[in-house]
Amino acid sequence: MQTRMTSIHKYFQSITDPRVKNRSTHLFMEILVIALLATLAGAESFNDIELFAKSKQAWLCTFLALPGGIPSHDTFNRFFSLILPEEFSKCFIAWTQAMAQKIEGVVAIDGKTLRGSFDSASQTSALHMVSAWSSENDLVLGQIRTAAKSNEITAIPQLIAMLDLEDTIVTIDAMGCQKDIAKDILNAGADYVLALKGNQGNTLEIANSIFDWEEQNDFRGVFCTQYETMDKDHGRIETRKAYSIDVTGMEEFKEWQALESITKVVSTREIIGRGTTEETRYYLERV
Repeated sequence: MQTRMTSIHKYFQSITDPRVKNRSTHLFMEILVIALLATLAGAESFNDIELFAKSKQAWLCTFLALPGGIPSHDTFNRFFSLILPEEFSKCFIAWTQAMAQKIEGVVAIDGKTLRGSFDSASQTSALHMVSAWSSENDLVLGQIRTAAKSNEITAIPQLIAMLDLEDTIVTIDAMGCQKDIAKDILNAGADYVLALKGNQGNTLEIANSIFDWEEQNDFRGVFCTQYETMDKDHGRIETRKAYSIDVTGMEEFKEWQALESITKVVSTREIIGRGTTEETRYYLERV
């Protein structure tokens, strides 16, 4: 049985095979194909990948040669510990974007610490990943590994540069609320919604003061849109009220390129028997 070309072969063929030549039982691309298909099917470990491959061996044999049979979980482990993460990441992004075709709607960029990635025996630090998620396509468009959560600020521009974000809306949490990152998003042809917290000097204080003043004056001095939602579920009632103020041309925000509005979201959560809590969040927007 000859291996048939798949989209994985097409987009991942530039990855360097780090194994010793003529001493490998399994074909390089076939290990990649199996691992990616297993992950798409929900595999979360190398043991899961091996189990998936064994259960789907008859199907896999319709387009893979499998000269050495199904690789073991140890083989998958060794394989992915040897390939270059940067090469894999670039190929993965190109592949997912091809699968998604034109990216539309909202792309959420977020950083997370992978659970269980800290190795207490070797004192290896936990693994942090910055990911871009397309809500329209239900697809991870790309990921970049960082040494620490604080490195997200440098990883986010790299991820933006890798993706075709034209005509999308990019959302980022407070860690990525940076003037230079806003410029990078605009240069990519996209708009942005950035969560605003206290890491941007006095910008949060200014936003809070503007809303306090305008609320006292019933928003008569500005263009303001309002929206409200309510969710009820199992003894919980959550109400969200959003107020968006047009700040185009305001001197206080001139350093934020093309900024159009600031949104305040007040979330009130009432749980029967446990009282009520309230949280206020602010966002900088160009949409």
